[in-house]
Amino acid sequence: MLDVAVIEEPAAAEASLDPIRSRILAALAEPGSAAMLAVRLGLPRQKINYHLKELERHGLVELEMERRKGNITERVYRATATSYVISPSALGAISPDPSRSPDQLSAYWLLALGSRLLQEVGALLGGAQRAKQRVATFGIDAQVRFASAADRAAFTEELAQAVTTLVGRYHDESAEGGRNHRVVVGLHQIPTAQPCPQQLPETTEPEAGQEN
Repeated sequence: MLDVAVIEEPAAAEASLDPIRSRILAALAEPGSAAMLAVRLGLPRQKINYHLKELERHGLVELEMERRKGNITERVYRATATSYVISPSALGAISPDPSRSPDQLSAYWLLALGSRLLQEVGALLGGAQRAKQRVATFGIDAQVRFASAADRAAFTEELAQAVTTLVGRYHDESAEGGRNHRVVVGLHQIPTAQPCPQQLPETTEPEAGQEN
């Protein structure tokens, strides 16, 4: 079972978003049959069987084993992953594209960058799984608390300069056999569960003629 599976097909995405099927996927973190799931979820076994067939058709669950119980053959399934994410590629032409309006201070552009990251890494994982190889990636997750907006602005400027310098030092356009890698750095406020008026995210006043 995979830790995370990336769903790229629109039909599979639609199947995973069905409320009953998402409950079945969560329950099948541990192998189970339709009869077992019916008890766990409080649903008729016939309905469970129908949804299991749809999930199996889209590769979201797989047959773990078959076992005899009297005159009946019981099919035991498991989810193909612990959790799932839907790739923006499932949206086709309406998926976010960071090249449309690059703006380092735009939250929408940051979302588009994140969408592209998910799409590209998902495609890499799919190919690596078929080839039974690992994907070379690297990630940093950190939190920083700024005393003021001025400190935040200074931090972003220093970070941009540092990344630009590092990329310039190691980028070799003429390297024979070299492989292109993408570096994405983002900074955003951490949302609170129930923001109070005094805790709402800070906004930046748009310049004349500029849209946020």
